[in-house]
Amino acid sequence: MYKATVIVKRRPSIVDPQGKAVEQGAKMLGFNNIEQTRIGKYIEFYVNVDDRQAAEKEINEYSSKLLSNPIMEDFEFTLEEVK
Repeated sequence: MYKATVIVKRRPSIVDPQGKAVEQGAKMLGFNNIEQTRIGKYIEFYVNVDDRQAAEKEINEYSSKLLSNPIMEDFEFTLEEVK
């Protein structure tokens, strides 16, 4: 079994309205040095297989088909074997 951690981020060329809203809130609170805030998703789950390559394949498919929007977002993942 493997524990997967997936991070999904908007592509740099895509405007991040949530990041802009957070950045405006930061300025209202006096954080005047904050710039280019980007908000992403952090997702953890387990893959119940014994083979690392099979886990990577399933994570890639799961992430590209369900966890991210391939038009606007990129993802990266780490994999940790769980005993």
